[in-house]
Amino acid sequence: MALRNPLTQLSKRATQTQILRLTATPSASIWPSKAISMGQKQQASVTPPVMQDSTGARGPTAMVFMNMGGPSTTDEVGDFLSRLFADADLIPLGRFQNYIGPLISRRRTPKIQKQYAAIGGGSPIRKWSEYQSSEMCKILDKISPETAPHKPYVAFRYANPLTEEMYNRLLEDGFGKGRGGRAVAFTQYPQYSCSTTGSSLNELWKWRQRLETKRAGDEVDEAGAIKWSVIDRWPQHSGLVEAFAQNIEAKLAEYPEERRKDVVLLFSAHSLPMSVVNRGDPYPAEVGATVMAVMQRLKMSNPYRLVWQSQVGPQPWLGAQTSDTVAQLIKKGNHDLVIIPIAFTSDHIETLYELDEEIIGEARESLHKAGKDGEGVKRAESLNGSPVFIRALADIAKAHLDSGESCSRQMGLRCPGCVSEKCLASKRFFAGQESLISAAA
Repeated sequence: MALRNPLTQLSKRATQTQILRLTATPSASIWPSKAISMGQKQQASVTPPVMQDSTGARGPTAMVFMNMGGPSTTDEVGDFLSRLFADADLIPLGRFQNYIGPLISRRRTPKIQKQYAAIGGGSPIRKWSEYQSSEMCKILDKISPETAPHKPYVAFRYANPLTEEMYNRLLEDGFGKGRGGRAVAFTQYPQYSCSTTGSSLNELWKWRQRLETKRAGDEVDEAGAIKWSVIDRWPQHSGLVEAFAQNIEAKLAEYPEERRKDVVLLFSAHSLPMSVVNRGDPYPAEVGATVMAVMQRLKMSNPYRLVWQSQVGPQPWLGAQTSDTVAQLIKKGNHDLVIIPIAFTSDHIETLYELDEEIIGEARESLHKAGKDGEGVKRAESLNGSPVFIRALADIAKAHLDSGESCSRQMGLRCPGCVSEKCLASKRFFAGQESLISAAA
């Protein structure tokens, strides 16, 4: 039986006033002033409760894991690639995006299907995302009972379950559509990029605008809509750093002690087009911050480099490339290398095929052909089901729920070179949710 848990909301007039103020003037920073965020608490009205079992005064809470996703079967590869190359936030192809994107995806589908077949017939990212979110919510129910129960959801940008499917599930489960409720969009990209987390948030905002209305063209009923907040980055969280460090230490322990301190650590992250980097995307700096935090935890025990993988197409991308770096280090006599996937929270095609089969496999083969031992080229395990990592997720979520913030202060600052109106509207929306969350607390 559902317990009554009324959510205190802003009055309709206050909400409309806030929206007008938030959308009035374009700005590099979209944060409302204190006068807006703190001054809108007028006469509150009570809306019907979310119809779920609720044990906490502020529950239930939907915890939505956002990620790129991956095809679960080889039959899903074509649709996955079509969505991926259609996303100008991730792979900007200019004014011919709608023509070039489908062309590239069709030409690449057979090759990519073979790669997924080689790693078992599909990506394990859905399995790991559902496991991580479920296990995190179990911990959250214990350490944050006031916001319990915590309901796990997964929203992928390019594969099932897509953001639209996730949002419809929320509505079916009793959130939104006049019933209010609280949801947290928890990016599973620890380091923020407009091309990854930003794209996912733009997609979430789009479907929220479409699905929280009764008819197309209607305004969203802010008082009865889901109240969203965002965990948009966490590159230096101590639990994340510890989980990475433990996996590195476990891999280093496989080397003879006399060689261990000379093993080169290669932190590999997904690259970005330089056009994205040059407009001011924070991703490279945040990945570097994660690497430095991990190395400090390891007491700078080994030489290391940050490298970049998964370049697509002829345009310039951020380097040095992981594959080139491995080959060049081997030529220089460095045969003991550990690659660490530093921007991924679980295994998928970039770890299981690109790193394991292509980069490491080819490095070992070249060393074997030269009559040398190639087994010194290794990869640290991905975070996957690490208890340390899952506990870190729960700690991050609890701190966010306790903070009353809708997103980080950093998210409110647009990239200096950004001209996307969609990005501006999305950022304004999520920043503007803070006063609604405070009113409902």
